[in-house]
Amino acid sequence: MKKELSARCLEELNASKVCLKDKFVVAGFDGFIDIIVRPVDQRHGQGDKYTPMPTIESFGHRVLQAVGKSANIELYPILEKLGGNGPIMSNALLSAGMKVKYFGALGNPEIVPVFKEFAEKTDAVSVTNPGITHALEFKDGKLMLGKMRDLDHVDAEHLLAACNEKELCAIVEKADLMAITNWTMLSNLNSIFDLMIEKVLPKIPAKPDRYFFFDLCDPQKRTKEDIVGVMKRISAFDKFGKAILGLNLKEAEQIYDIMGKSGGEEYAESLKQMAADIRDYLNIYAVVVHPTRSAACATKEGAWWVPGPYAENPMITTGAGDVFSAGFMTGQVLGLSVEASLTLAVCTSGFYVRTATSPSIEDLKSFLETVYIAG
Repeated sequence: MKKELSARCLEELNASKVCLKDKFVVAGFDGFIDIIVRPVDQRHGQGDKYTPMPTIESFGHRVLQAVGKSANIELYPILEKLGGNGPIMSNALLSAGMKVKYFGALGNPEIVPVFKEFAEKTDAVSVTNPGITHALEFKDGKLMLGKMRDLDHVDAEHLLAACNEKELCAIVEKADLMAITNWTMLSNLNSIFDLMIEKVLPKIPAKPDRYFFFDLCDPQKRTKEDIVGVMKRISAFDKFGKAILGLNLKEAEQIYDIMGKSGGEEYAESLKQMAADIRDYLNIYAVVVHPTRSAACATKEGAWWVPGPYAENPMITTGAGDVFSAGFMTGQVLGLSVEASLTLAVCTSGFYVRTATSPSIEDLKSFLETVYIAG
């Protein structure tokens, strides 16, 4: 199956007449300093002479053993980098060749050092200081421990203080894609949704092929009423273009539960059905569901599923979902089919987890011809 998917994706990529350098993205609105760490199970010496806790379950057992007592768990730093769903997705879109204008939490009054290069590349507008995330990585997943007090300032008031409504309308008017991510951690992001829906988008010319991409980012801590409210807002964007909601499997299950449905097993037909049901519920252009080993997407025309190039020992996993989303949206902006866009997405994230860098289009073509087929 992968050989056929690779061939079709490569054929569509080579046939596309779209020049990504001419495509403009408006993205936001978060920003984090990501500190990637591995919890130490046993130490054998200084520095990297240790055995990490292999799974979230093993970490959980260590924590539970401390109940009524105490524990000292060492977090060994692997990497410190810019983070946040928006910046990571934007970096991947930049690597694909698109122009990006970023709004977010990159430092105030000065851009913090880890974001300086990114801010220059994206002509960024920063409204507040970034959050800080300690990402605990394991073989079976990751735990993101965040400090997010400054992110309360990511709202319409602070956005308009940094970029007035007229300027904002002019910027959004140029956009071929608007990517709005990390709703869960931005408690006042709804005010920016409302600003776009009520004051910005109605004032600019319609663009039928303008895409709006959304990533909720693990809404488990938000109330059911909050989640229903943001889904209504996402639905409202579809009248201004093509709204797409991207969900990992856990997020899709949370939405499914709110809809009063059960299921969500990680196999092709179940994932396609889940994506289709959520899309019907929202009445938007598309819903994408991406577990770690595959991905599915539904539009009103149908549903598709593709296997991924799963990596047993990834170099990095934090940000893989955001890079996947960038790959899918790159495919859509290029005019590829949904199936080819899904294939491009799993290969984009597959390249990223193996190299800790986002791929160019030429990187993806090579990956499709080699690693994807073999994986």
